[in-house]
Order: sequence, then structure tokens, then C-alpha cells
Amino acid sequence: MAARAFSRDTLPETIVQAKAEAVARFLRAEVVPLALVAYAADAGPEQNVVGVGIGRKIVKGRHTARACVRFYVVRKLAKGALSESQLLPPRVGQAATDVIETGVFHALPASAPDPRSRLRPARPGCSVGFRFSGPKANMVMAGTFGAVASREHQLYILSNNHVLADENRLALGSPIFQPGLLDGGNPATDRIATLSKFITLKTAGLNTVDCAIAEVGRPGDVKATVLPKVGKLKSGSPVAATEGLQVEKAGRTTGYTRGRILDVSATIKVRYDLGVLTFDSQILIVGDGGSSFSAAGDSGSLIVAKGRKRPVGLLFAGSPSHTIANHIQDVMAALGVTVVA
Repeated sequence: MAARAFSRDTLPETIVQAKAEAVARFLRAEVVPLALVAYAADAGPEQNVVGVGIGRKIVKGRHTARACVRFYVVRKLAKGALSESQLLPPRVGQAATDVIETGVFHALPASAPDPRSRLRPARPGCSVGFRFSGPKANMVMAGTFGAVASREHQLYILSNNHVLADENRLALGSPIFQPGLLDGGNPATDRIATLSKFITLKTAGLNTVDCAIAEVGRPGDVKATVLPKVGKLKSGSPVAATEGLQVEKAGRTTGYTRGRILDVSATIKVRYDLGVLTFDSQILIVGDGGSSFSAAGDSGSLIVAKGRKRPVGLLFAGSPSHTIANHIQDVMAALGVTVVA
């Protein structure tokens, strides 16, 4: 019999309780994982653990049917290299545990230029962004247009707070450009939308979403069909994320990629300019065939259930090996929008 795939609504209560205990014991938002200095690093659990989640235990690279609490760590070290106080426990409460190396999670702003064209109508998967001001006025950025969203017959660009609102810093009404200025956008001619709402990122306590919307000036300037190879959605109605679900996305930097969901209930520490923020109940994704599912500049991409062509999540952060996304149901509820297909 095939192992049951977990969704947030079907997680065993004993595992949920054990995960909450593990988060309280080992996930310290105020502790920033350190980069290697002279090839030395703190191996203590509070430094090494960057997330806690739930999934099937992995033994010798294979997923078993056994539910467990997962510790996501900066680096997985040999047991013989650790003292007893540095070892993570084999059980928490009534649940077995597993340790998975992910590296440090970062919000995924743009990095090195990867030019994207000016598109009219603009489509999900293309480059968008804001204009820095103040001390950062000489900088440029770009992220990803995730989806066309709708509220009361008005169309919006859906993406992340850190892609459209500069981590809470931009005023409502600020211009949004396509392409982003990093990709050659011209502030005089490429304004496509206006920042209209964002969910505040909190440096204390738990975050659930990193999202924002920008009101589209002219409806004809956007089209809901996602860039190739995702294409047209069959419906804007969400699909619940489940462990093992095959997903796809189109992003500004890595374009079209495919992967699968590893976890649907992860609590994760993510580095932002604001500091290290903690996100609860997140989706973790790994790329197919060991390839990377996302990179800097892909933030804001819509995660789509492969084959079903319906939205699952909103990409916002990652490490070289793992991608993090908000549940799209949480994003839509927080912003009061629907996804347009």
C-alpha cells in the first residue's frame, strides 16, 4: 500500500504536538546561523536548526511510511563529531525525528542581472519590481510577477511584500515597474501598477505570508496566462499542498522548473534585510533530479500543481537546495483576493 500523503488538514495530532514542542525547544528566531569563519562554525542545535517540519521519515534516501518531526539544519554533521549536548533528539514527545540539511534560508531578492523583456500584456513569471529611495537610491532590483489577482472587479499583480513593498518600507501608492529596474525597466515609461496592499512582515512573533498586491492601471496591460511552460491555469481555485505533490513554476531568474513538495507544515527562519524572521506552516519544495527549483529573483512566483494547473503556493525564499512557499489559501485570505485563471 502506498504511504499516505500529508496535507495540513490530515497531519496526526501527536505529530503536530511534537512539532510544536520541537519548535519551542530548538528554533530560536533571535539566533542567526553564522557563516563559516576560518572553517569553523557553531554546531549547537540553536545555531544549526533553521526549521522544524513534519513528513515521512527518510531512510537511505527513501521515504518510509512513518510520520516524523523533521529538523532542517544548516549542515548535517556526523554523530561522531558531536558531543551529546549537540545531538538532536531521536524522539520528541511521541514522535520520531529526522534531520535534513537545507542550508540557510534567505528571502530571494534579485542578485546578478538576468535581463527580462518588457511585456505588454505582462504575464505571471516575468520581471517586476519597485524603485529604491533614500540610502538605497543607487540600487536596482527585480522579482517575479506571481499571478493576476482580483478583488471587486479590480485586477492586481500578486507577488511578495519584499518584491512589491520593500519589506514594509514603501508607501501605498508607490509605482511598480515591468520589467524591474534591474532588468532594464524605465521609470518614465514602464510603470504598470501601484502598490495597494501588503501584509506586514513581523520581526517578532510568527509570520504566515510574505505577500502584496499592486493595482493594475490598465486591465489590458496584464494577462493571466503564466509564462511557458506553465501556461494557462485551469482554475484559480487552490489545491491543498500535500507531501510528494508534483509542482511547477515560472520565475524571473530560473524560468520554468519542476519539483515536489517535501513538507506542508514547516516552521522556518529566513534572513531578510529586516533581520531573521520566523514563518510558520510553510511549504518546502525540492527540485526534480537534484536540480535547484529556484534562485534569487524568483521570489513571488506562483507554485502550480503540475497536471492539475491550479495554484498551490507563493514562492518567497529558499536555500541552494530547498525552496519555501506560502500556502496560496493563506495569501488569498490575507489579501482578500482570488487568483485569476
